[in-house]
Amino acid sequence: MRSLQSDVEQRGTRIFELVDKHPERLFSKAGFYQRLMALSMHDERFKTQLFRFVAVLPSLRRSSEIIQHLEEYFSDGNDGFQPLVSLGVRVARLVPWMSAAALRWNVSETARQFIAGRNPHDVIATLRTRRGQKIGFTVDVLGEAVVSEAEADEYAARYADLLDKLARETKDWTDPLGKSAELFPVLNLSVKISALYSQMSPAAPADAIAHLCSKLRPLLRRARELGAFINFDMESYALKNTTLELFKTTLTEAEFKDWPHAGIVIQAYLRDSEHDLRDLIEWGRARGTRFAVRLVKGAYWDYETTKSGQNGSNPPVFLQKPESDANFEELTRVLFENEAIVTAAFGSHNVRSIAHAQAVADELRVDRSRFEFQLLYGMAGPIKRALVEMGYRVREYCPIGELLPGMAYLVRRLLENTSNEGFLRAKFAENVPAKELLRDPKELIKPAVAGIGDSCGHSGSNQKNGASLNATDSDSFRNAPLVSFIYKDSQDKMQSALCEARKRFGEKHPLYIGGEKIWTDNLTPSVNPAEPTEIVGYGTEAGVDEAERAVKAARAAFEKWRWAPFEERAQLLERVADILERRRYELSAVEVFEVGKAWSEADGDIREAIDFCTFYAQQMRRLGRPKLTQQVPGEESYHHYLPRGVAFVIAPWNFPIAILCGMASAGVVTGNAVIMKPSEQSIVCGAMLMQVFEEAGVPPGVLNFLSGHGSVVGAHLVDHKDVDLIAFTGSREVGLKIWESAGITRPGQRELNRVICEMGGKNAMIVDADADLDETIMYSIYSAFGFQGQKCSALSRLILLEENYDRVMERLIPAAASLRIGNPEQPGIMVGPVIDEPAYRRILEYIEIGKKEATLAYQAKEVPPHGYFIPPTIFTDVKPNMRIAREEVFGPVLSVLKVRDLDEALEVANGTDYALTGGFFSRSPDNIERIKARLEAGNVYINRSCTGAIVGRHPFGGFKMSGSGTKAGGEDYLLQFLVPRVVTENTSRHGFAPEQSPEYRDEFLWPKPRQ
Repeated sequence: MRSLQSDVEQRGTRIFELVDKHPERLFSKAGFYQRLMALSMHDERFKTQLFRFVAVLPSLRRSSEIIQHLEEYFSDGNDGFQPLVSLGVRVARLVPWMSAAALRWNVSETARQFIAGRNPHDVIATLRTRRGQKIGFTVDVLGEAVVSEAEADEYAARYADLLDKLARETKDWTDPLGKSAELFPVLNLSVKISALYSQMSPAAPADAIAHLCSKLRPLLRRARELGAFINFDMESYALKNTTLELFKTTLTEAEFKDWPHAGIVIQAYLRDSEHDLRDLIEWGRARGTRFAVRLVKGAYWDYETTKSGQNGSNPPVFLQKPESDANFEELTRVLFENEAIVTAAFGSHNVRSIAHAQAVADELRVDRSRFEFQLLYGMAGPIKRALVEMGYRVREYCPIGELLPGMAYLVRRLLENTSNEGFLRAKFAENVPAKELLRDPKELIKPAVAGIGDSCGHSGSNQKNGASLNATDSDSFRNAPLVSFIYKDSQDKMQSALCEARKRFGEKHPLYIGGEKIWTDNLTPSVNPAEPTEIVGYGTEAGVDEAERAVKAARAAFEKWRWAPFEERAQLLERVADILERRRYELSAVEVFEVGKAWSEADGDIREAIDFCTFYAQQMRRLGRPKLTQQVPGEESYHHYLPRGVAFVIAPWNFPIAILCGMASAGVVTGNAVIMKPSEQSIVCGAMLMQVFEEAGVPPGVLNFLSGHGSVVGAHLVDHKDVDLIAFTGSREVGLKIWESAGITRPGQRELNRVICEMGGKNAMIVDADADLDETIMYSIYSAFGFQGQKCSALSRLILLEENYDRVMERLIPAAASLRIGNPEQPGIMVGPVIDEPAYRRILEYIEIGKKEATLAYQAKEVPPHGYFIPPTIFTDVKPNMRIAREEVFGPVLSVLKVRDLDEALEVANGTDYALTGGFFSRSPDNIERIKARLEAGNVYINRSCTGAIVGRHPFGGFKMSGSGTKAGGEDYLLQFLVPRVVTENTSRHGFAPEQSPEYRDEFLWPKPRQ
């Protein structure tokens, strides 16, 4: 009996023989495209620049812009192509209109290699040609995520129109094989769910499914009438579980339960793909009707690994290509073993994978007419011909649409063709021997990393919050991963935490002074801004007496804590981080109720608090050891730091745990004694943070908790002679008063007051003429309206160049109109309530000011009737001198300003009192460098949101009236809490001195701690 491997080799060899009968280069189009692709395979930097240029080209409208971008992308290269490119640019500048047209034509021709047509009329000619070659089709509309419901409705209409037009053109067509034709309707349409709903959130699959079902039912109904097949495409991992659930939900409905002509994609590069496939098969058997699965490797590997790397979580994909190939083969067997209920389609250009599928089908006696191979339009033509000649059913995946929305698809195809590990490159460009290409992929998996992530499970339930906290060296820092609400386990934990938090509504929380719980006769209620009749909890109200007591307790504790070894202090923060992680859902739930944060925003706040603790612990270890200033014979000078004394921390409500924890932990780990005061609107969050520190073992008096009115407690402590440092985050008005007061030296004051002052912003985002509008709209909407615009970093001014003003606005307004507004207790809500009634009234007053000054371009009409909900609002015709363009609104209000060019854009952006965050959307390398140099902001963000700074990665803080120039979460932040000191000793004795002094020495502690 022949082994499976020998059978695979024999079949693969036969395919290669047929392929070689009709030899074809990897890039079938000759000339320009072929030469560029060949160059890109030999130089990674050139490939990156090339693909970026290809992506931006369709958005460039003038010949001069095309030539300018060509020069910016390629003229600075240090590779062997630079002289050639420079020559090309010089020639292009002589006749820009002709050169630009040639470039655009060549890129369009490149796109046409992979895009079957611009519209149904175009594609029909292609499909007729393929029909003559006995190749079937599945058609997909190009364009992926939409930014508004208006765009989603347009895509739904395009799918319906495409279905009807293809049905008319193909009504007399028959299946090329004839046998088992009932399983394979001629008309086959692939649908991407991201194109049908703009507000999808992984945390809210039920909401997405409800909206998508309403869009899909008419399409499925019409497909059934026409005898067509509908395939649910699979996209990024974030949408995977929703796509699977949507497929099962719609096809279990009575209307479609007995309909067999629907399928879904399984991506073999995903670690949990086998679980998903087996779950589908179990569902299919319970449903009792056949369905189809298209098995592919997956096209988003670069995206998934990049996103996972940014989040510090385990990537959902296999990290080695042979692992994906091996898993593809495992899933092939699963499909054939369940052929009675599932029709298999194998989407691969890899001859090894194809031959393996053929061999397993024969082994399990599955007739070749009962499955098919699917390959991409414009790729692997000889393989398609070979499979047809061998008697297999072949279908081509044919995307249609305009070039601009198709760029993401085009770039993925270019990446696939030029990948170092790609099969097509190996066979058609590098002529790797057939025997090597047909090796068992299991043999190619590197043992050192084989099975990475195998223990991760399919649901994420045995990972921390559906993510991974990888162990790191003691001297390194890694951000805590965000909770992944993709996983049902994480969703369930959050729902449970919300239920538990509700049960604790109305609890009373004490003050903590000197390690004791203190109660007074006065309690301050903290209400749920989404339902103001609900009291989340009560905080004990401190007065001047309690403030005095806290100062005394802190001063007494400081005299001991200041001499605690830095390692002891660092370990305290790490214990706090561990407890925050353990109580993560509980704390997030309280934030949802007390300050109106959406699920992901609340989790991000807890993640930031964790990061502050671990980062500052690491930084204290770096700063804690005295360091030699210079290597000098006979003398030692060591630079080290001392704590300042008593620190008073005043935190805002908008990041109620993160900012409070960040400032307090910085004070504690540097050896200061801290009095922390939360905002009156977030007393419960502050009290819970104090509980965490208590549980972690903070010594009595080292951290004291005072809740109360800022006008009483805050004012008293700001003016106190025994408070050495004030760390404040909040409004400009209060911050400037603190700054002024701290400058007064009071009788008995021992230290000049140190003030860390972080205030507001009037943050601008500039949109260049060549910006990617999908990204621009998505990030602008989130930056302006996420958490109701109640972030000091939120987008307040959107500055548009005249050239692209209309294009941006025609998508921005519908995107804002599509936002989900509601109680953030529900998953997937983007816009919740503002914090309280005074904020509500103040923001409404600014909206009235805006109506008088500018043009109200958009305001949401439907908001919940109860709670402090402000409708997202957009003003146009805004001038730089208007109040809504200068003053911080701190709510969901966006001003749009039109400018002539980038010069004026910079002038407007820099023309306010603030300098906190700023953003720029562009694909011009030169313009990006200019903004990096000239935009006045403490944090400048390019081609991304201007909110969401991450500890260690994006040290956060501004200047001008935004703050004193400090950077929370940065390497120099702890220095604000410390006093530098140098100790110098003459080590020479009678002319003898040590040859060398150590770079670091132990801390200056006395008495010395026992070992």
